Amino acid sequence: MNKQILKHAQSRRNFLKTAAIAGVAAAAPWQRVLAQSRRVGSIGLQLYSLRREMGQDFEGTLSRLAELGFEEMEFAGYFDKSPAEVRRILDGVGMTSPAAHIQLTAIRENLEREIETAATIGQKYIVVPSVPGNERSIDDYQRHADLLNRAGEAGKAVGIQMGYHNHNFEFEEQAGKTGYDTLLNSTEPALVKMEMDLYWIVDAGEDPIPYFEKHPGRFAMLHVKDRAGDGSMVDVGRGGIDFAKLFSYADVAGFEHYFIEHDNPDDGINSIAYSYNNLSRIRF
Repeated sequence: MNKQILKHAQSRRNFLKTAAIAGVAAAAPWQRVLAQSRRVGSIGLQLYSLRREMGQDFEGTLSRLAELGFEEMEFAGYFDKSPAEVRRILDGVGMTSPAAHIQLTAIRENLEREIETAATIGQKYIVVPSVPGNERSIDDYQRHADLLNRAGEAGKAVGIQMGYHNHNFEFEEQAGKTGYDTLLNSTEPALVKMEMDLYWIVDAGEDPIPYFEKHPGRFAMLHVKDRAGDGSMVDVGRGGIDFAKLFSYADVAGFEHYFIEHDNPDDGINSIAYSYNNLSRIRF
């Protein structure tokens, strides 16, 4: 190859290399945009938020929620409706129920019945919402973890996993340990998932992200609720929690379901509608 041809070839390689670098640099802003173009596809609701409304008009409340755009319901009681009735009503309004909150006592005493109920309704998760105040020692949490594992094993045949929903007390240290870490470390990932309540973990002074990173794939469900500067629980968008940042860990943490919740809204439907509209606009 003569010097002129060699010089031309080198120049072409340099040009292509420079162009490639420039192309990556030019694409970077678009990549950043694309990385923030995701949104929550199916917005759900923890129905504890509307327990008064559900008690007054079970079917009508679900119908109204479907009109607002909700697609997934997490139950906190069935208000004397049979599992078959609940499934019929959900089907009628075009919604599903991936999960329900079931008290620890029911898991201990009527696990088979709760699994059958969940299977009839079409649920994948049975979530323990809390533990009694007198059962919060580290030894207690170890026993709770053992129970969750056994219950998860019992539900495996019909595709049902157990879950645990936190408040703030699980993060209190006891001789260098916490109840939440005990539950995470002592339950089987294939049998027990966690439902992280974002308000309560922030209220406990903890950052959710290290949990997502340390326990990838464990957080199938989120309770999306906001916290104001004074510590009060507020509608999504009225507080300071950076939901977009937290949601960006979806692939790491394993988020499948996003349930809005407000424990004590002044005006239930309007509160939930406000949170729905704000959650639907979040990009991550």
